[in-house]
Amino acid sequence: MTATPSTTSRPEFFVTPGYGDTLLADLRYSQAVRTGDRVEISGQGGWDDDFTFPEALEDEIVRAFDNVERTLATAGATWRDVIAVNSYHLPTAADSIGEDHNRVMVEQFRRRMGDRAPIWTQVGVSALGAPGMRVEIRVTAVLGHGD
Repeated sequence: MTATPSTTSRPEFFVTPGYGDTLLADLRYSQAVRTGDRVEISGQGGWDDDFTFPEALEDEIVRAFDNVERTLATAGATWRDVIAVNSYHLPTAADSIGEDHNRVMVEQFRRRMGDRAPIWTQVGVSALGAPGMRVEIRVTAVLGHGD
């Protein structure tokens, strides 16, 4: 007997209202995909709907977390469902990402996920996808597994 994939295991793509519509039209990609109970999102920056970035790095990181939350919501997930985080940073230190990045990232993890601690990979890069962008955050979530 051959197993037939259920409709819940078919990929369903989501576009975050606002900036996601622009990214789909201009760059031809979706902001999230859900397959069964798993949600993957594309990297989210600290932009607003007009693709402007705050002057302060801390504000940009917080806005990136807000955009992750917004994108997760379009696919029916929350920060409580997040199991993995990949973050990409323009370093502010010569030998690491920089304490300013780490401090705000950890503050946001605590604020949004409480005591839950997802796996996290952070990578220093020389450039990101948009001019002026200093951080990008991508997550994986599994629905219904948050505390």
